[in-house]
Amino acid sequence: MKRAILFLLSIAFSSVILTVNAEGLSKDVIDFTIAYRKYKDVIIPQIAVPTAVEVSFDSEFIERYDFGVFDKTTKSFEPYFFKQGTFVNQIPVTVNTSVSSESARNIIDGDVRTYTDFPLPEGTQGNVQIVLAASGPITASTLTVLLDQYVALPNSIEIRANIDGIDRIVVAERRMDQTTVYFPKTISSRWAITLTYGQPLRITEFRLLQENAAKTNSRALRFLAQPTHAYRIYFDSDRQVTPPVGEAGNLAIDKDVLALAPSLSEINPTYVIADIDKDGVADIRDNCVSVANTDQADVNHNGRGDACDDFDRDGLINSKDNCPDLPNINQFDTDGDHIGDVCDKEESRITERYTWLPWVGIGFAVLVLVILFARTAKSLIGKGQSDGKPPDNSTE
Repeated sequence: MKRAILFLLSIAFSSVILTVNAEGLSKDVIDFTIAYRKYKDVIIPQIAVPTAVEVSFDSEFIERYDFGVFDKTTKSFEPYFFKQGTFVNQIPVTVNTSVSSESARNIIDGDVRTYTDFPLPEGTQGNVQIVLAASGPITASTLTVLLDQYVALPNSIEIRANIDGIDRIVVAERRMDQTTVYFPKTISSRWAITLTYGQPLRITEFRLLQENAAKTNSRALRFLAQPTHAYRIYFDSDRQVTPPVGEAGNLAIDKDVLALAPSLSEINPTYVIADIDKDGVADIRDNCVSVANTDQADVNHNGRGDACDDFDRDGLINSKDNCPDLPNINQFDTDGDHIGDVCDKEESRITERYTWLPWVGIGFAVLVLVILFARTAKSLIGKGQSDGKPPDNSTE
């Protein structure tokens, strides 16, 4: 069944590639467009000279502010400037974690290039509580957890909010299957988020959307449009992505910027969820992100797939360990059967299973040589007799 699903996924992906290629895109372009979940086709009015244009993203929910401005005329990506909305009364937040980390502040610094690592205990799941403390009440119903590249989501999440001095459950512990978690609108100045994880966890951003904060300006994207060119803006990527662009002008200047009419967003049909090991399981849900394991087997239920677990703790993951249940860092394998000597109960080579067999082979070889020697000798004797004179038995 799983093989059938993978086969269908491969067909679907091939169909995507064919669809994109039908538009004349190169593989290099495809490698970037598949990271985005949505796009906007923007309509450029008649312009006589290159003009800075601005597209509003106020009405869009975006997890990552990574965009791809694609010039459909030249089939290349263009530089852009994203003007992020700010707030007049956003409440300052501090962060503390139950696992000591000097970089904890990185998860609320607004920069996806920084991150906080949470160590993974040996042989069991990790558990961390992240507390966001605000100087005043925050109204929220959305939490987004952004991860570094090729990192799986935590196994589970629980959210509590302190209300009237009592920590109340807002989201009961449940499997975390997407980066954004929604919950009933809640007002609190202290939020405690508990995560359990079975693989190394690296968080770049923790965003608790403050719904009671008022915006001072809008979110918008700017780029330099060329006369008669058509453009498509890809956005809402599920991973960090930076398409190659040429030299950029100063797009932050507000002078002579043409605001474009609002355009509808569309689902990107070429989107392919991140799957670095190509086993058909998305990175964020894969219990072995970098090791292919379609079955997702996890016999000890520690959140790490058996393929990338290390049962014997010898420093080698099971899929690369020729004795996954017994420590053998040297990986000795005398008979070359891919089973380490320390756990090879029955040797694979037949001569090692039956020590008398080589002597039988030697005896057989000697017998063959004797037979050949005898036949050769007989042949030579017969030849010698045929060359000599026959005996003369006649009488006078």
